[in-house]
Amino acid sequence: MPILDPNKSMTHHTVSGSRYGFSATRVDALGAAEWTLVAIACDVSGSVGGFEREMEAAIKAVVEACRLSPRADHLMLRTVAFDQRLREVHGFKPLADCHPTDYDGALAIGGTTALYDAAHNAVAATVQYGAALAQRGMAVNAILFVITDGGDNASTVDAGAVKHAIAQAVTSEALESVQTLLVGVNVDNTGVGTYLMDFSAKAGFDHYLALADATPRTLAGLADFVSQSIAAQSMYLGSGLSATLGTV
Repeated sequence: MPILDPNKSMTHHTVSGSRYGFSATRVDALGAAEWTLVAIACDVSGSVGGFEREMEAAIKAVVEACRLSPRADHLMLRTVAFDQRLREVHGFKPLADCHPTDYDGALAIGGTTALYDAAHNAVAATVQYGAALAQRGMAVNAILFVITDGGDNASTVDAGAVKHAIAQAVTSEALESVQTLLVGVNVDNTGVGTYLMDFSAKAGFDHYLALADATPRTLAGLADFVSQSIAAQSMYLGSGLSATLGTV
């Protein structure tokens, strides 16, 4: 059963098969009849040290761009940071309640990488919350981004659990459509790039994007791609289809 947050606007939920849950805006507090759910999971393991501020800037740019979208009132965002643990920067909340300054200092660098835990939680939480919205008669679709610069070495679930969660998202009657994207950052290291490409294929991600480095220019391009992809997916809500995404 959801646990009511003291501020009365958010509820906390458990996720079956995971030690991590999620928080989300109370369904009865929402005014719109249709929503695109956006989940962003960012790696903050030790290897990310040195470009975490650029990653924060990329998330802020996504929020700023999406706030200018004609579909801004129908977007809900959840942001998670992960090393060997998952930490919500914030749960699912309307874009109007997301402010660029909220992400200043939000990515604190940690240790190892629980990539599978993060991917599983991002997908499972989105499906679960989407089902809660659909039960209230709302139309829902989703787009998810898992951003990492390395392979898993700390998860409590395996890659098979991620595959199962993505398969459930695709077949879920709660989500009209869903896009899942794995983004490899700073993967000029051939081994890392090959590992992530293989994981993406085995887990069933719709797209794998590889960024060779993590320069401000590259991450700005990623932010632009993410914001355009969110806008496109939201525009397709009601069609029963997923948007066709471009490239970084």
